[in-house]
Amino acid sequence: MIRFLTAGESHGPAVNAILEGIPAGLPLAAEDINPDLRRRQKGYGTGGRMKIEKDQVQILSGVMNSQTIGAPIALQVTNLDHVKWKGKAVDPMTAPRPGHADLVGAIKYGYDDLRYSLERASARETTARVAVAAICRKLLAQFGIRIGSYVVEIGEVIADVQGIPIEERLERAEESDVRCPDPVAAQLMRERIRRVMDERDTLGGVYEVVALNVPPGLGSHVNWDRKIEARLAAALMSIHANKGVEIGPAFDNARKLGTQVHDEIFLEGDQLVRRTNRAGGTEGGVTTGQPIVARAAMKPISTTLTPLHSVDLATGEPRLTKYERSDFCSVPRSAVVGEAMMAFVLADELIEKLGGDSIEEMKPRFEQLRRATLSDLKLRGEPIVFWE
Repeated sequence: MIRFLTAGESHGPAVNAILEGIPAGLPLAAEDINPDLRRRQKGYGTGGRMKIEKDQVQILSGVMNSQTIGAPIALQVTNLDHVKWKGKAVDPMTAPRPGHADLVGAIKYGYDDLRYSLERASARETTARVAVAAICRKLLAQFGIRIGSYVVEIGEVIADVQGIPIEERLERAEESDVRCPDPVAAQLMRERIRRVMDERDTLGGVYEVVALNVPPGLGSHVNWDRKIEARLAAALMSIHANKGVEIGPAFDNARKLGTQVHDEIFLEGDQLVRRTNRAGGTEGGVTTGQPIVARAAMKPISTTLTPLHSVDLATGEPRLTKYERSDFCSVPRSAVVGEAMMAFVLADELIEKLGGDSIEEMKPRFEQLRRATLSDLKLRGEPIVFWE
């Protein structure tokens, strides 16, 4: 129902996005987007680029009189670093860096210089995603839906968040430069990142993205590409350096018995409730109404100060990689991008569920959605002949 495209290169003039399908009547200004752009740039272990860029969005179309009009929304964020590259000859890049798109991009598109791959494959592209998703987040907020994230692992340091309510996890994460709600683990994470800087290496980790107040019934069980878990997993896996996704504690659940991992159903008054959320807020491809919890594993980023072995594709000779400015640990920043991708998927699902061309049309339909109550579920309770 909604879709977006991004455009732009890491050191080009700007990164751009077009978002199509947002209903009319959503209040929107640049300051609804810029705070998320700032959040994306924060995090202990970031590199020099984040000290250069001061991301600010320009809304070029689709908004008039400070509200959306139902037309495509065009966004642009200027690359301040572009002035250092404009009009200047750049040394050839001929030795692909392991872990990057350098070599595979050249194989696919036939590039004669690896910088073509580097520039578009750069995580700078996520600036446009975060800008787009800030609009989706604003739309979701009209219906009480909130999205946040926090880091649970960096390197070998693992946080203990189980005793912390989810809302508190999200609040604490915003106050932490490693986005970790466990203060003891957060300090150990900082120390580990500091050591990896001295070691001239990089660190990965695991973060969780959470959506609160999501109504039941988003997604579908009827086809593979409409399952909410599949859409969320694809969205999170599309983020640079993300190599694994699970909904809820999926891999931990895989090591347990069935009676230990499913969320039993109880009746409290008219309401059908779950006292656990081991499924991460989804069942059978559909949201349950519980918090959606997705976990993403990010590998250590590929640009390291310590050179790695490669081959010079111009000469065929062995060669060590050349360092280009980068982060030492991007996990806290990737968590914010994870929020963005979840916001986009949920906004798309909500618009598909409700229909309507304006916020005014959508809100009454939201109030009429079926919930997990006995009064909303009209079961016959008698035998039916399904096939003649």
